[in-house]
Amino acid sequence: MIELLSPAGSMDALRAAVCNGADAVYLGVEGFNARRGAKNFRVDELPEVVRYCHVRGVKVHLTLNTLVADREMRACAQIVAAAAKAGVDAFIVQDFGVVALCREIAPTVAIHASTQMSIHSLEGVKQAAEMGVSRVVLARELPREDIAFICRTSPVEIEVFVHGALCMCYSGQCYMSGVIGRRSGNRGQCAQPCRLPYGFDRFEEKYPLSLKDNCLIDYLHDLETLGVASLKIEGRMKRPEYVATVTSVYRSALDEGRAGDEGKRALRAIFSRQGFTQGYYEGKIGPEMFGVRSTTDGSKQLLQAARASYENVESSRVPVEFYALISAGQNIMIAAQDALGNVAKVQGGLPEPARYRDLTQEELTERLSKTGGTPYICTETHCRIEPGLSVSAAEINRLRREALVQLSALRARSTPAETGTYTEPQRFEGTKSAPVLTVSVLKTEQITRKLRETPPAVLYAPLSEIVAHRDFYVGLRRDMTVAAVLPRVVRDDETPALLSMLTALRDMGIRRVLLGNLGQVTAARSRELEIAGDFGLNLYNSRSMAQAKQLGMVSATASFEMSLPQIRDLSKPLPTEMIVYGRLPLMLTENCLMRNRAGICTCESGNTKLIDRIGEEFRVVRDCGTCRSVILNGKKLYMLDKKETLRDLGLWALRLSFTTENAAEIDGVLAAYRGEGRFDPGGCTRGLYLRGVE
Repeated sequence: MIELLSPAGSMDALRAAVCNGADAVYLGVEGFNARRGAKNFRVDELPEVVRYCHVRGVKVHLTLNTLVADREMRACAQIVAAAAKAGVDAFIVQDFGVVALCREIAPTVAIHASTQMSIHSLEGVKQAAEMGVSRVVLARELPREDIAFICRTSPVEIEVFVHGALCMCYSGQCYMSGVIGRRSGNRGQCAQPCRLPYGFDRFEEKYPLSLKDNCLIDYLHDLETLGVASLKIEGRMKRPEYVATVTSVYRSALDEGRAGDEGKRALRAIFSRQGFTQGYYEGKIGPEMFGVRSTTDGSKQLLQAARASYENVESSRVPVEFYALISAGQNIMIAAQDALGNVAKVQGGLPEPARYRDLTQEELTERLSKTGGTPYICTETHCRIEPGLSVSAAEINRLRREALVQLSALRARSTPAETGTYTEPQRFEGTKSAPVLTVSVLKTEQITRKLRETPPAVLYAPLSEIVAHRDFYVGLRRDMTVAAVLPRVVRDDETPALLSMLTALRDMGIRRVLLGNLGQVTAARSRELEIAGDFGLNLYNSRSMAQAKQLGMVSATASFEMSLPQIRDLSKPLPTEMIVYGRLPLMLTENCLMRNRAGICTCESGNTKLIDRIGEEFRVVRDCGTCRSVILNGKKLYMLDKKETLRDLGLWALRLSFTTENAAEIDGVLAAYRGEGRFDPGGCTRGLYLRGVE
């Protein structure tokens, strides 16, 4: 049966989810989860939380879905060990390094790949499975056809978000909050800049980044038919009444086969951003998917009913069968058995001779079935009663209660998961010599004569550009190593075109690609190409770097959300580079901002700008030849005057990232890099290298 998975940002929300029919809950503890602003739970509360849920047949998934720094890894390991001992059923993980940590510390506990891993293709799912993941939470941008394709041959379970807030950016690829405000979404501190007003080319009170909430209430049977294992409701930052209402409506829709009008009205009343959207699932993306939050959420009656569903009440939901044996001269025997095979047996006193009438099977069944106020519901009774006997109602009630208490104790009991010992990863110091130069361009015309004369150790250009200008790049590779930058999103229906271009790339003699998603690893391997890891992989700690090496990568890019001391202390088992110049990519969106604005796609021009309330400009460009938008930071990252400091970080290379620059600007940056003159980047930023993120 398909799982209904509800959020639990607090103990009240946990009870709200369980009492309203959730099959599983997901929750976070203290740090290391993507909703650090929720109340969350203390580690020492986990045993009681797990007992409460397991007694009621509800699984507990612990969110560890943030990037974890090296200095935090030991504390994260302690949480993993404590959670495993408490009996949690799964860890939800983003960081490759934390995946490795969970396998080391709690090898028997399931690992689920968070949507923060940006997995959106079958090959991405397979690659995650090879890392030890048993379930993948797919990117929310996928349409029905892609979900169906993945489910048909996926080696692991698939989980899909069905209700709640949608991020404008692919989860795990949003750096906007971190770069402009130090509150990293990849560290659980997103300030939601996508919900703020922006204008195109001038500020307007418009909301081109604020999506309506997702609502797939009409597609639950369809998702189950596709083979989806779990339906996830977003909302760990929401109040318990929201969790109660949404869980109840989805539970009813699953049980009854459809959602009623009253349930849909409740969903709109409890929280809405000018309605809901099914745009991604239906493959109908566009401006109709956008909206802002309603001013009022929930009527007084709705909120009262929601609170009443979980405050001081118990939802009878766990099926049990009762067995009773009543014989003359023998103590009364009653047993309760659940579907897991747990059996609780209790013994009463001797039955009395019947004075007026015998105890009947119907009467005994009625008394045993009175399980209200407990987590249990009686589904069947098996009674053997000798004639001429009587047992008081009080005695039967006492024995029933005692049997259910014992059954709860059995259900709450768990064998602590096997836990391993934390060990520091092997240390690799990195390169001792001065870093070399690498350069990335967005367009072929940005490769100036001065750039060719420099030349960089590696030139990165979009795969689509290389294939479109074959002769130029064939000639260029005689002077420098050329590597193709792959789109961070390549869906399954786009993979054949990717493979065709990779074949052409190999035939040109270009042997390296730069990729930022697990889903492209297999494609690159199939064409015998070297793989370099880009920023989209979010390599944030020494364990994730080790995972990159195990994936066969020849180099890696350190996350630009790291500080310089973190990069210095990072173990570097393979050549490591960092971006030192350019407009950092803040968002990668499935919705084409230019098409949403004008009705036609003009993203190839790269001239579109988003303007915020303080006049900051964010340029919008295409992602590697696709019709997906990349929102760039308004200020250029500039670290060229810090080259001496960067020499001591153990880096293989420093990368200049050219996106919107013209030829003169590119030549000026190159001259500044060589120390031949000072290039004025205008309003620049040090990014997060000096100040770090929260």
